[in-house]
Amino acid sequence: MTEEVNVDAPAQEGVQLGLNDIATMVQIIDLVSRRGGFEGPELEAVGGLRSRIVAFLQAAQEAQGQENVQGDLPLEGDDEVEAEGSAD
Repeated sequence: MTEEVNVDAPAQEGVQLGLNDIATMVQIIDLVSRRGGFEGPELEAVGGLRSRIVAFLQAAQEAQGQENVQGDLPLEGDDEVEAEGSAD
């Protein structure tokens, strides 16, 4: 027995992921890391994912002629996270 899935529904609603959303993902990873939300064995996978997201974000920004796309997290003072992937 097979189940029929309507793949047109999400496309009709216009669900999109923007550069701002991607920058917010980087901010979330950094925030959770600073708060100790990842255990040691998880850090390599999380760091690798963050690096790939930052590389994608930078390439997309260049392709679209944008610079320094910021995420949507409200940042406070020195806790500001740079989506460009600065060295920690």
